[in-house]
Amino acid sequence: MNFYLIAIAFFGVIFIISSIFTVKQQSAAIIERFGKFQSIRQSGLQFKIPLVDRISGRLSLKIQQLDVIIETKTKDDVFVRLKVSVQYKVIKNKVEDAFYKLDYPHDQITSYVFDVVRAEVPKMILDHVFLKKDDIAIAVKSELNEAMLDYGYDIIKTLVTDIDPDAQVKEAMNRINAADREKTAAQYEGDAQRILIVEKAKAEAESKRLQGQGIADQRREIARGLEESVEVLNKVGINSQEASALIVVTQHYDTLQAIGGETNSNLILLPNSPQAGSNMLNDMVASFAASNEIGEAMKEAKLNKKRQNKDS
Repeated sequence: MNFYLIAIAFFGVIFIISSIFTVKQQSAAIIERFGKFQSIRQSGLQFKIPLVDRISGRLSLKIQQLDVIIETKTKDDVFVRLKVSVQYKVIKNKVEDAFYKLDYPHDQITSYVFDVVRAEVPKMILDHVFLKKDDIAIAVKSELNEAMLDYGYDIIKTLVTDIDPDAQVKEAMNRINAADREKTAAQYEGDAQRILIVEKAKAEAESKRLQGQGIADQRREIARGLEESVEVLNKVGINSQEASALIVVTQHYDTLQAIGGETNSNLILLPNSPQAGSNMLNDMVASFAASNEIGEAMKEAKLNKKRQNKDS
């Protein structure tokens, strides 16, 4: 009698234990009864009929990520490898479809990603692949959402996380980039040198202008000083010609003194007779007069030539 009670108690405990199971958070358990779908059990403590019901499988409801690497060719015949990351999850109220309609969801998602990428990338040149990677990701997401929704999967996000052209292509792109940067640097250097030359020329022109202005001012002051000297000499009874001769002789000796004060200088002495200053002044006046006559003659010749050309 005790043996039967112990046996019944033992089988009762086994029955209770086998009828109780737990489902983890963010997951679902699929229950079948005699091989036929019975129910979906969510997280927490759950019960089933031993020997009648069984846990056919479990699915995670968390967001998962699948990385797909595709090699394809661009419009400009460059082979490139793209890494597309697909974030997806099982829809909570479509766990049955996700479990029974697809055996290998990863393979299905991978096939769709390959199909979309190899349809979009060959339409673009390599530079546009880098610029429009978001457009590629949007196209993949749109295609996947439409296809995988019937299987109980929701595509959360697709990202093109890596674009890797052939090594030779990358090296060529780096050389082009380096050449462009060197060209830009050379242009900046040329602009800088041109600015320096222009500014230097402006500075030299300003310096010469100021120098010429200084010389003109100096000569103007000398002339004013000579005029005042002549007026002073006239007041003491010396006429203008004698005063001019005296000033020329004085400047002549001042010049000789200045030259003689310099070392390693050659000195040429002009005639020093009493009439030397007057003669020098007469010669200067004669030279000025001759120059003036020559200038007037040249002007007259030009006017005559213009008249002849006009008459002809």
